[in-house]
Amino acid sequence: MVKRTHKGPLRDVLARNIRKLRAARGLSQEALAHESGVNRTYLSSVERAERNVSIDNVARIAKGLAIEPWKLLKDG
Repeated sequence: MVKRTHKGPLRDVLARNIRKLRAARGLSQEALAHESGVNRTYLSSVERAERNVSIDNVARIAKGLAIEPWKLLKDG
């Protein structure tokens, strides 16, 4: 059995920002996953707001996008 956590609104913000920034940079999920040092299927689930992401992985993904980590959590 897979443990499910309550999906909070910040997951949607994170997912939307990653998708938007990745697309703006012309990166595939696979390319961003490689740049970030995370698994592509993991990144895909983050982009669908299915994962409760650790702060360390937010930092890894931000580094792969060449931005400050807090920008991934900023709404709007």
